[in-house]
Amino acid sequence: MSAHCQLTGSQPGFGNKISHSHRRTSRRFDPNIQRKRYWLPGEGRYVRLRLSAKAIKTVDVIGVEAAVARIRARGVKV
Repeated sequence: MSAHCQLTGSQPGFGNKISHSHRRTSRRFDPNIQRKRYWLPGEGRYVRLRLSAKAIKTVDVIGVEAAVARIRARGVKV
């Protein structure tokens, strides 16, 4: 799935677009996914992660090592 955050697991939500005449059509609410490259000092290499904007802020708080550990605990290969 392309619009999927590796850290938080957030994925698209679905709902309805409502026009001025109040007709409803399907729409998709995508999370704000960004590709970000981090240096992983424990492994001596860079990792490229697909993270939501909220997850990028989480990595800034907890650190990249802890974030990669959480991602691996979810079963995602990094």
